[in-house]
Amino acid sequence: MSNLNNPSLPQKNSNVKSWIAAFRLKTLPLALSNTIMGSALAAGVDKFRWSVFGLTALTTILLQILSNIANDYGDFVNGKDTAERIGPKRMVQSGEISPKTMLHGIVIVGALTIITGLSLILVGTAGIDITNILIFGILGIGAIAAAIKYTVGKNPYGYRGLGDIFVFLFFGLVGVVGTYFLHTQSFSWDLLLPASAMGLLSTGVLNMNNLRDYEADKNAGKNTIVVSMGTQKAKIYHLILVAGACSLAILYTLINYNSPWQWLFLVSFPVMFLNLKTVFTYKNSIELYPELGKLAMGTLLFALSFGLGLII
Repeated sequence: MSNLNNPSLPQKNSNVKSWIAAFRLKTLPLALSNTIMGSALAAGVDKFRWSVFGLTALTTILLQILSNIANDYGDFVNGKDTAERIGPKRMVQSGEISPKTMLHGIVIVGALTIITGLSLILVGTAGIDITNILIFGILGIGAIAAAIKYTVGKNPYGYRGLGDIFVFLFFGLVGVVGTYFLHTQSFSWDLLLPASAMGLLSTGVLNMNNLRDYEADKNAGKNTIVVSMGTQKAKIYHLILVAGACSLAILYTLINYNSPWQWLFLVSFPVMFLNLKTVFTYKNSIELYPELGKLAMGTLLFALSFGLGLII
């Protein structure tokens, strides 16, 4: 499967619709959630900057797209995309985009991500010690590498059950705290609470994906955490992720309580509850397919309502 010009794969001319499908636009709201949370926390202390928000949002979107197309390419090259897969159609596996063309797309999106990321670092760290610039440079390189190495290469970490850790780090701690720092050029330990909440919810979305694809991943040798622990334990794990996120948000609010508006994020809790109900009652994996989008939108609602509560 590693041959970029596999003759057995039906080839079609790449078109705009195919690339839009490969970008998986439905995943972008989840990617933006940590940017929104970090920016809202900065706005809460009157240090919000539109330039930082815009560049962070653009970089985050490009990173998510890079991850999506690299995942599309990597799963095909490593032989993990099979007919058993329930999720959205993959562009390389279906022949809509050739492996070689997708690889070119990965290079282009990666280059654009580097450009916007460097611009963000220069704007966000202007006037402070060069050490901070180097730290963010390393984090930026790490984020790009993580987006690609999830399923690409000889030993992808996504096939070894490490995807959850990287999602928690980059969609939680690094995404939220990093965004806050670039706005404010400061740090507070209590930020780790909402940052961890975002990381747990983002990991929850990945866990939903892995629960849905349990059988296909197991048969393809893709050792996600769900494959390693089994679906029953994965359900408990999902409960811990979602309930943990809600608990951390409540704890942060209690520590920093100033106004009843800060409890606005509770409007997102019914979405979380319904998601948990489905996880513990589903009979067929296909029932989980729409739940990914619902939990992703619930996470976005959580970030927006939490942030609005801080600003009002």
